[in-house]
Amino acid sequence: MTSPFSNQSINRRTFLQRSGLSLGTAALAQFMGSNASAAQLFQDPGIAPGVSGLPHYPPKIKRVIFLCMAGGPSHLETFDYKPKLAEMNGQPMPESFTKGQPIAQLQGQKLLAFGPQFAFQKHGESGLEISDALPWTAKLADKICVLKGMETEQINHDPAHTFMNTGVAISGRPSMGSWVTYGLGSENANLPGFVVLSSVGGRDPQPINSRQWNNGFLPSRYQGVPFQSQGDPVHYVKSPPGVNPQRQRETIDAIGKLNQLRNQQVRDPEMETRLAQYELAFRMQTSVPELADFSNEPQEVLDLYGTEGADGSYAANCLMARRLAERGVRFIQLYHRGWDHHDGIKKYINICSGLTDRPTWALVTDLDRLGLLEDTLVVWGGEFGRTPMSQSKGKNLGRDHHIRGFSMWMAGGGIKGGMSHGATDELGYYATEGVTHVHDLHATMLHLLGIDHTKLTVRAKGRDFRLTDVSGEVIKEILV
Repeated sequence: MTSPFSNQSINRRTFLQRSGLSLGTAALAQFMGSNASAAQLFQDPGIAPGVSGLPHYPPKIKRVIFLCMAGGPSHLETFDYKPKLAEMNGQPMPESFTKGQPIAQLQGQKLLAFGPQFAFQKHGESGLEISDALPWTAKLADKICVLKGMETEQINHDPAHTFMNTGVAISGRPSMGSWVTYGLGSENANLPGFVVLSSVGGRDPQPINSRQWNNGFLPSRYQGVPFQSQGDPVHYVKSPPGVNPQRQRETIDAIGKLNQLRNQQVRDPEMETRLAQYELAFRMQTSVPELADFSNEPQEVLDLYGTEGADGSYAANCLMARRLAERGVRFIQLYHRGWDHHDGIKKYINICSGLTDRPTWALVTDLDRLGLLEDTLVVWGGEFGRTPMSQSKGKNLGRDHHIRGFSMWMAGGGIKGGMSHGATDELGYYATEGVTHVHDLHATMLHLLGIDHTKLTVRAKGRDFRLTDVSGEVIKEILV
């Protein structure tokens, strides 16, 4: 697919190509009268359009909620129990596992095996094995599919997040939420199609750069919009004193008409984006206060999540995610920063689990209760896993970054629940069965949305780009 995003200065050829549109727009404006709004003069700019011809086939889901446990949760304390690692606790790690392998902070140190710090139990009718650190997630055993053979390519936090979000470690590429909203468009004219929420709690909360929800070379209307977790979700969403909705509407219309005049001379997608974003911002002044008003939530729902809402917690963000899903937001991404457990892993997993485990269960349960889980994909995981070797000394042990094998899970429309896919070796170092690359995760997500990941491409900088770069296979074994 060729790129529709190149700027064109006005010249004879461009004039002949565009004059029909310009004259038609002018005629429409004349027909509608001088008070025609920006939204009326163009196809409703509040609705971000998708790519013509998409979806490629009937989708199983309408939206994605991606729960990012930022910092890298340990698979060995959550979903991947290793009795052999427990048996070898404190013994030298076999060099056959570690020789020549990338290690973040354990270079040159004596590598000792570090056994699991929590017991594991089988749960649900499926008997899915889950750590005692996640008692609420354990209640979802028959709804989730655990991907135990995950692997990625970047061993430090920021590039690993970039890889998980964009499919490459190079900054400047579109994020997965931007690709999804670009391909399928938005379902709600009053809210962004891609929303990001974050919370903090645990050890060493790493910063999350805004490039993780960037639009890259796609039009900026497809970038993620970060919502605040406390107070008003969007800054300045309320009009200043003395400015009423009618006056605000008149201002937006006037700006829109000026932008249209310029856009008739230089056909610039970013100008159309600006027009759309002004319109969307105006509509959000009505929709966002209603979205953030949790007073209409029954007390039993607030108790389910363990929050009254808008308090900056992961629990409040999970409840907001459900409300966004109800309103047709296409891609919702939650970051909880605090999973970087280089030391004190048992202590800090208990803290992180205490903040995120029940709200995650509540979100999936609430979506299911409302009939939304059947057309929503929920993804849980971090940017990588943790090593089977210990870091630090004494009793305050933790684990280093690890990319060769870790766990994530998926639940919702089109996903088989109550199963695991893939496996790591007996010490949890390498993914050995059902190896699932990040590109495979992205390919499967797009497939469930009705998109062939090899066909959603954009030409930029002289080549065709896609979310899955040059690889990626749909994980057919986990699909209903």
